[in-house]
Amino acid sequence: MKQNVFLRSLAISALLALTACAKADHDHDMGEDSPDVAAVAPIASTLTTYKSATCGCCKLWVEHAADNGFEVDAQNVSDLNAVKDKYQIAAEFQSCHTSVSPNGYVFEGHIPAKLIRQFLQNPPAGARGLAVPAMPLGSPGMEVGDRFTPYKVLQLNKDGSTAVYASIDRFEQQH
Repeated sequence: MKQNVFLRSLAISALLALTACAKADHDHDMGEDSPDVAAVAPIASTLTTYKSATCGCCKLWVEHAADNGFEVDAQNVSDLNAVKDKYQIAAEFQSCHTSVSPNGYVFEGHIPAKLIRQFLQNPPAGARGLAVPAMPLGSPGMEVGDRFTPYKVLQLNKDGSTAVYASIDRFEQQH
């Protein structure tokens, strides 16, 4: 128990240090010249994920998030529409599950865990979360062999606008 408290305190200290030193860069094109987000030290984070009990791809996404350092509290709910209404996820941005951080940021759909971590380490001004609308083939939790469909990770802003947070053009960019 004491070790868990120590590790949690260490992770919070690291998060504060990284946040204070982070460069404000809100153009997150995941192309060839992008910085390697995976090089950033992992920081313990918690997400509550609302999903259907019968959704296999949601279960796989929860495993992806957990494998990438998140503690995920998966909540099976019977009315996902109520969750999406509560967190103001417009229909055009919806997917099969909604995750929420302890500080209230929302993460809709099959977002790569590394991008959620990057967002939480340095949240863009005016942002309220990220979304990957629908369920792109090959995104985390939606893997089917070597099939992959390029997709955009959208930044959801408090004023109702959106912006492209990242373009995922190749499977490898997600990990």
